[in-house]
Amino acid sequence: MSYYVYILESKESGRYYIGQTEDPEKRLARHNSGRNRSTKPYIPWELRWWKEYATRSEAVKEEKRLKGIKKREGIEKYIGKNNFRGVAQSG
Repeated sequence: MSYYVYILESKESGRYYIGQTEDPEKRLARHNSGRNRSTKPYIPWELRWWKEYATRSEAVKEEKRLKGIKKREGIEKYIGKNNFRGVAQSG
């Protein structure tokens, strides 16, 4: 089974959210349904970037590393450097 680290962007506020999941599309739908307290105020969200990992521990490690990027410019730079193309990328 694969695990994914993802970055969402709020269409309204421009805020970013970083997480990890087994199914990025399903997780995006959950964020946009308002079932997550931390993301509900910023609906709608769009999936800006994701990357596939072989194990959950790898995905969690990368999620924590990305959450350490506190500035918006840093996240945008990361997305730009890591070639988001709208499809899952192998780890």
